[in-house]
Amino acid sequence: MGYDWISFTTDYGLADAYPGVCEGVIGRIAPRARVLHLSHAVPAQDVRRGAAVLAQAVGYLPPAVHLAVVDPGVGTDRRPVAVVAGEAVLVGPDNGLLVAAAGVLGGITAAYELTEFRLEQVSATFHGRDVFAPTAAHLARGARPDEVGPAVDPAGLVRLPAPVTQVEAGRVTTEVLGVDGFGNVQLAATRLDAAPGTYVHAQVGDRSVEAVVGRTFADAPAGSAVLLVDSAGHLAIAVNAGSAAAVLTPRPGAPVVLLLAT
Repeated sequence: MGYDWISFTTDYGLADAYPGVCEGVIGRIAPRARVLHLSHAVPAQDVRRGAAVLAQAVGYLPPAVHLAVVDPGVGTDRRPVAVVAGEAVLVGPDNGLLVAAAGVLGGITAAYELTEFRLEQVSATFHGRDVFAPTAAHLARGARPDEVGPAVDPAGLVRLPAPVTQVEAGRVTTEVLGVDGFGNVQLAATRLDAAPGTYVHAQVGDRSVEAVVGRTFADAPAGSAVLLVDSAGHLAIAVNAGSAAAVLTPRPGAPVVLLLAT
């Protein structure tokens, strides 16, 4: 079959050569494949944020091998896997990173443990280079998913706990999914029954802010907070011409309570 594209998502950052080395491995095996770098700025070891970044992006990408590495368990007995979903194959650690994106792509139809396409020497600390990138490259070049290793029962794949969200009259209880590069704080909740212009008290962990319900960042005065639905369909707390993260210092998974002004 093969793929023209390999998307690439990691927590490697850009200060080191890790993303470039992985792309080099891909280039040696599948020189015609194009690598689409989604992000290498997932917070270090934050599997939940990596899963959200990947899931919110894959629906806009061409059919591809989706290579994702946020892997705090590298070198342990956690499985490296390839997951087939729709027209795509997702390659990465079996730690919950791939499952939400597979759901966006139509659901998991098959899964395989990666045992076949590895570099000759496999480091205990860099499976992105030695296991995941070679497998992604071979799939892009035309290997079938069932050639990467033995089948795995999709029901046995690791799944992340579902984020907490409860919507009640005048109150939403939810949690932080993550923070983007602009300092916007994305929440797990996707709706709030409040009209634009309504004010909300947003308690995020041990900090809080008063925010106006709006549709755009400019619905709040410069330096003030706005609660809106972001491009991924989640509620987000933003500060117009500023950073909500700087005000709230949220951590992933932090509890959030939104209370409508009365």
